[in-house]
Amino acid sequence: MADYFIDVLLDENRMAKLKGTGLEDNIKYRFAGELKLVEVHVSEETKNKVLETFDTARTDSRNAITDVPVAFLRELFNQVAEKKSLGDDVVEAVLAKSDEIKELAAKESEFLPAPEID
Repeated sequence: MADYFIDVLLDENRMAKLKGTGLEDNIKYRFAGELKLVEVHVSEETKNKVLETFDTARTDSRNAITDVPVAFLRELFNQVAEKKSLGDDVVEAVLAKSDEIKELAAKESEFLPAPEID
């Protein structure tokens, strides 16, 4: 089992895309089933690549990789659905598109400005 993981949240549309793929057995339910997710497990090496590529990314006390751009998570789900995998291979495929993801992430910050604090 890998040392680190990234949570990929699932809505009804994403759940439908995973139906029948064999990944359904890996769906985890949190908060009395209100939150559905799959964990993509990654090695130490891949975790380091994610942290080096995206300056907002970090690991938390659970060894979860968090604070990656929304565009990263969107592409991660696409790769999970396409490759029917929850391992390093899907994260490596996302990292191969890091330039495109960084461009999209820059646009995200334009749409989601930080709140003003007085």
